[in-house]
Amino acid sequence: MKAKQLIKLFSVVALLAVASAANSATHVVKMKNSNADGIMVFEPGFLKIAKGDTVTFEVVDAGHDAISEVTPDGGSWKVGFTGGNVKFDVEGVNIYYCMPHRSMGMYGIIQVGEATNKADAMSKVETIDAGFAMNHGRLKGYAANIK
Repeated sequence: MKAKQLIKLFSVVALLAVASAANSATHVVKMKNSNADGIMVFEPGFLKIAKGDTVTFEVVDAGHDAISEVTPDGGSWKVGFTGGNVKFDVEGVNIYYCMPHRSMGMYGIIQVGEATNKADAMSKVETIDAGFAMNHGRLKGYAANIK
């Protein structure tokens, strides 16, 4: 390739990268001790985002983390007790929880684009919700938003 062609190619690649970054968004999920949904909650409990978006998990009240339990591709992600970011590049339903408050029903759902794994996620919601010591039905309520 000639130098001019390489420069054009790199320019196109750079423009595509900038356009892709410009089209992605950042959303915030707050990790809290309580809100209108009850105690030990992620706010919002259900979030629908686009493929390529990032979610910032913000610590509002100390002692919370976020760990994936269900992901569309079977992978995993984790945010520690200081908060952090997760970029979602795979379409589908992600169900996640706070380890210290798992039995209290501190779960959330992030739908990325189309709900490609909806049937699998919904079957797990039933099992997960049945194991809660409190806040029964909250996860099912969040799951009702999956479209």
